[in-house]
Amino acid sequence: MKKLIRSFGYAFKGFGYAAATQLNFRIHVVAMLTACLLGYALHISAGEWMWVMLCVALVISAELINTAIEVLTDLVSPEYNAKAGHVKDAGAAAVLIIAIFALGVGLIIFLPKIIALIHAA
Repeated sequence: MKKLIRSFGYAFKGFGYAAATQLNFRIHVVAMLTACLLGYALHISAGEWMWVMLCVALVISAELINTAIEVLTDLVSPEYNAKAGHVKDAGAAAVLIIAIFALGVGLIIFLPKIIALIHAA
């Protein structure tokens, strides 16, 4: 049990490191909170919540993996190295693709509801 608790501590430490050092991670956390507040305010369905939760998990996980890639790359290659740059670029591209997917899901779920609210006002 002690080992399990310690592993959660390491996970929260990693989350804290990403939050403290990565601007894009903080931006995605704000987007996550915004999506959750919008979901609550607009009374989205259980199915829509599942899509929102999937997107949140994918984006935050991708950001954390990208942070790990960047830190490890800097450790292994502290001097400029084109291949190390390619590694970082590929990690960033993976986050971008997932973020675009999440944005698309968000637009599909939230935009019609927001437009309906505007027309009803």
